[in-house]
Amino acid sequence: MSVAPDEAQRVVFGRTLVERMETDPRILLLDGDLANSTRADIVALERPDRFLEMGIAEQNLVGVAAGLAAMGYRPWVSTFAVFVVKRALDQVRMQVAQTRLPVRLAGGYSGLLTGFTGKTHQAVEDLAVMRAMPGMTVLAPADAWECVAAIHWAAEHPGPVYLRLARDPVPPVFASPPAGYDPSRATWLRRGRDLALVSTGTQSGRVLRAAGLLAAHGVEAGVLHLPALKPFAREALLEAAGCGLVVTVEEHTVLGGLGSLVAETLADGRPTRVVRWGLPDVFGESGPNAALLDAFGLSAERVAERVRRLLRGQPDLPCPAIPTLDGLQPAPGGNAP
Repeated sequence: MSVAPDEAQRVVFGRTLVERMETDPRILLLDGDLANSTRADIVALERPDRFLEMGIAEQNLVGVAAGLAAMGYRPWVSTFAVFVVKRALDQVRMQVAQTRLPVRLAGGYSGLLTGFTGKTHQAVEDLAVMRAMPGMTVLAPADAWECVAAIHWAAEHPGPVYLRLARDPVPPVFASPPAGYDPSRATWLRRGRDLALVSTGTQSGRVLRAAGLLAAHGVEAGVLHLPALKPFAREALLEAAGCGLVVTVEEHTVLGGLGSLVAETLADGRPTRVVRWGLPDVFGESGPNAALLDAFGLSAERVAERVRRLLRGQPDLPCPAIPTLDGLQPAPGGNAP
């Protein structure tokens, strides 16, 4: 399949599943009435015989997928990450994780960058929730190339999988499809002696660009990309600790996700200073992608600036205030906008 290096992961998802269906009659796609957003509609158009529209009923969506898996199918569940991880969590736990059935949960519109949907539709805790789920594999590809590889790998995996997908296109991290994709193996995108920046998912591309900005200031930052949080590349994390300072950067809460994984691993295997950057104990907000990344200190420019301050011993920059509706007062005789 031909993939543009900067193609949106949601488009890659639909197109890759169509390709897999040509050789695997067990694959079905179950949609939660969001096909035109998650691009499951690519499957609906090209393989309507393999597409099941389940409506806005996420618990039933997961339950039906589990039943199909028990009958020998390899179903994929497609909806927003916030819905499959939160609204259908009991069904994921009881019917998929505990049974270890081969259900693939595709969480689209993950993280902050969900097209102005705001905190109700942003999944910034999904990696923490799914990482804590016994038996669940948790994949977070960096770009379109790795997304294709992750989907093909997940299609063959015998147990449940959660795949974190981004809404919008991102610049490529890899020059070509990763050869021999293995979620338990990390990739050094850049080597550096001053500190190691560890990231996952599409945030890895922004961190890689931040390392380039830092190099212009004489700071050599290594960049380690983890394609999965479960399984994960333990030996690569221990190697990263050799820099003496490890900074994790994730488009996710700092509680329970990548930062927690790295801190736990190094505390047990190679005690090292770990600084965790991501969303503090807050929900996201609605806004343009660039504004949200800047506000939460996750853009390439903000990450580079924060690293320079960290190395100089200066306090971290506070996240600027994000305009919200919280402080607005109702207009006379009406409701707040």
